[in-house]
Amino acid sequence: MKKIGKLIMRLFRHIGLFFDKWLITPITKLILKIMNVGKSLVKSFDRISSRKSTLLVVSLILAFGVFVVIDRESTMMIDQYAEILYNQPVTAVYNEELYVVEGLPKTVDITLIGQRRHIFLAKQSPAKGVSVDLTGMKPGNHKVTLKYTQRLRSLDYKLDPSQVTVTIYEKVSENRTLTYDVLHQEALDSKLYISNVEIDRSEVIIKGAQYKLDQVATVKALVDVKNIPNPHAGEITVKDIPLVAYDTGGKIVDVEIVPKTVAANVTITSPSKEIPVQVVPKGELAFGKSIKSMEASLSKITVYGSQEAVDKLEQLEVEIDVKGLDKNKDFDVTLKKPKGITELSSKSMKIKVIVDNSSSKEFENISIQSENLDSNLKVQALTDEDRQVTVVVKGSDEAIKDIQASDITAYIDLKNYGVGEHEVEVKVTGSDLRLDYSSKTKKVKVKISQK
Repeated sequence: MKKIGKLIMRLFRHIGLFFDKWLITPITKLILKIMNVGKSLVKSFDRISSRKSTLLVVSLILAFGVFVVIDRESTMMIDQYAEILYNQPVTAVYNEELYVVEGLPKTVDITLIGQRRHIFLAKQSPAKGVSVDLTGMKPGNHKVTLKYTQRLRSLDYKLDPSQVTVTIYEKVSENRTLTYDVLHQEALDSKLYISNVEIDRSEVIIKGAQYKLDQVATVKALVDVKNIPNPHAGEITVKDIPLVAYDTGGKIVDVEIVPKTVAANVTITSPSKEIPVQVVPKGELAFGKSIKSMEASLSKITVYGSQEAVDKLEQLEVEIDVKGLDKNKDFDVTLKKPKGITELSSKSMKIKVIVDNSSSKEFENISIQSENLDSNLKVQALTDEDRQVTVVVKGSDEAIKDIQASDITAYIDLKNYGVGEHEVEVKVTGSDLRLDYSSKTKKVKVKISQK
C-alpha cells in the first residue's frame, strides 16, 4: 500500500507541474500583457485580482481540472482487464521412483482477470505456478484438475486446459548394452580419422513404463566431434556424452537412462600411404585410332583415411572417357576419393592423351583362367578348344611392338555358377591399358563339379 500511495503522490506532483508550466504561467503572462494596455485597465484588473474571491474562483477552476484528470486515471485503474500468460510450465507431485505419468501437458495458458494494477502486480510477484497433485493415485487412467496458485487473491484465472486425463504406469527398469555413434565426422580434419571409441561403461539402466522399454532396440552414446576440444592425433578423453534410446526404426524412445551421460576415450589417428596413380581409359576410340601414350601430371599420390581402407588400396584408378576420340586431347580430372578414404594429397590432375593410327597383333594359345569359383567346386574345360584362345591386341605400333603373351590374361568369371555344364563368356585384360584386348573365341564350355 505504501508503494501505491507513493505512486499517487508522484502522479499529483507531475500533474501540478504540468498545469504550472502549460496553464498558470501562460495565463499570468497574458494577464500582464493585458495590464499594459492601459493604466485604467491595470488598476481595475489589479483591484479584481487582489480580491480573495477572484483567487478562490481560479483555485476552484484548477482543482476541477485536476479532479477530471485523476478521475480518468482512476477509472482506467479500476476497470476490469484480462491478460493471457502463455506456455506456463506444469509440475506434478507424485512418487517419481515408483510411477511414470503420461498425458500431462508440459505447459498451459493462463488467463488472468481483474484490475489492471492487480494484474501488473501479479506479474511482478512470484507465483507457485500450475501444479497437479497425483499423490496416492494408483496405476490407470485418471481425470485430474490443474491448479494455479497466485499470491494475489483479488484476481480470477482460467486455465487452458484446466482438466486433463493422465495415465499412471508402474516404473520398471532393465539393463541394456551401450553402443555409440560418432556425429559430425565431417567437422574433423580430413587427414584425421576416429579409429576407436572406448566408453567408460558397457551397460546402462533404462527406466519407464514396460511398453516403452519394450520399444527400445538400442541405447547409444552420441560422441559429437564438435564437442572434442582441439582434435588431434592421439587419445582424447571426452566427458558428458549424452545417451539416447532408439527403437528399431531409429526414432527416439522417451525413457529415463541411468546414468544420463558417460565419458569415453576417443582415439584419433592419421593413417596414410603413398600409392601409384593408374590412368584407365574408358570407351572405344574412333575407328582406326589407338592411344599412343598417356602423360599424367601425377604418378603417385598420398591417401588418408581409415586404416583398413588405406591398407587395402594398392593404386588410385583415374578414369578418362576416350569414346570416339580421334585426335590428341588434354584432360583435367577431379580425383574421386575411394570408399573409406577421407583425403587425397592432390584434388586434381592433368592427363595428356596422344592418339595414333591403330594396328593389331594376334597371340595364340593363351590359357584360360577361372576366377571367383566357389572354394568347394572345381572346373574343367569340355574340349581342348575351351582351354585356350587366340587374343587380338590393338594399339599404336609403338605401344604394341613390345607386348608379350605373358602380359595378357584370358579368364572366365564363375561367380554365381554352380554344379553343371555352362557356356561362359571369355574376358581378356593386359598390363598396358593403352591397348585393346579381345578374344577371337567369345564363349567356352566348362563343367563344374564338387571337389
